[in-house]
Amino acid sequence: MSYDQRGTYRPRSFGGFSFFPPVIKYILLITVVVFFIQLIFDNLKFGGYPGWYILNRYFALNPIVGVDRAGQPFNFQIWQIFTYMFMHGGFAHIFFNMFLLWMFGMEIENLMGSRKFLFFYLLTGVGGAFFQLFLAPLFSSSLAPTIGASGAVFGVMIAFAMYFPDRLIFLYFLIPVKAKYLIAFLVLIEFMSVGDMSFIAHMVHVGGAVTGFIFILLDRKHNYNIDALFDKVKKPSSFGSSSGGFKRAVSGMGFGKKDIQDAEFYEINDKKKHDKHPDQKRIDEILDKISEGGYQNLTEEEKRILFEASKKR
Repeated sequence: MSYDQRGTYRPRSFGGFSFFPPVIKYILLITVVVFFIQLIFDNLKFGGYPGWYILNRYFALNPIVGVDRAGQPFNFQIWQIFTYMFMHGGFAHIFFNMFLLWMFGMEIENLMGSRKFLFFYLLTGVGGAFFQLFLAPLFSSSLAPTIGASGAVFGVMIAFAMYFPDRLIFLYFLIPVKAKYLIAFLVLIEFMSVGDMSFIAHMVHVGGAVTGFIFILLDRKHNYNIDALFDKVKKPSSFGSSSGGFKRAVSGMGFGKKDIQDAEFYEINDKKKHDKHPDQKRIDEILDKISEGGYQNLTEEEKRILFEASKKR
């Protein structure tokens, strides 16, 4: 994409810097498949219980204490902190969540890299789940299973506001509003709505936003190498049985003194990356190169220049 002097952009269809990067593409696919499974289960019964009740009982985020509408104790299971974010309550629910994920998450995944974005997305969803589990009961006595990707989506929106604060978003396709103001306003509304009697789990939204905000602040300072975490998951034996293996894994993630740089993410506070200030002509040349051969064909220096350009709007 190319940027004008006001910080808006004109989209281009280019390769590596994709409009549908892989993690978002698969999240969309999985979420849609799960939604169709929910629709099928709506017409089924199991032991006298409707199918939607069975799905919610085992895969929605159940409260830790209390009873459901059938008079049964809520069935909280640890895997629900992940599975709930792939379930939705209707077409409008899934449409708006997935549209916002694509709208705000596209550039964040291209910026972070797919592995880090996947970690970030799941982390903010889990953060929203913990807020709902432990804080929602303090504000409301009416508890129910929670479904939806909204917590993770709010985390992605916060990331967008922090990385692209002055990007113009056209509200209702007409009114230009800077991302930092619009998203801050939406989060504020969620804070103010906690404890109301609606069916919206506002605490999940707040939790996802807070988790995303904290992660981005820490990541700007440490530039976490999430690839190391994925590599350790692939080779669990490398952790070892001693604390030394754990320390090596943590150090590889960037939590220690070791300074590891992700090739797809450039830290804002790195002085070496601020030495050069490319002009618009140079940026357009890079964007033309993307249009012709794809983002993956850029050099590391060209990726850096493109990233820096996105920060100076």
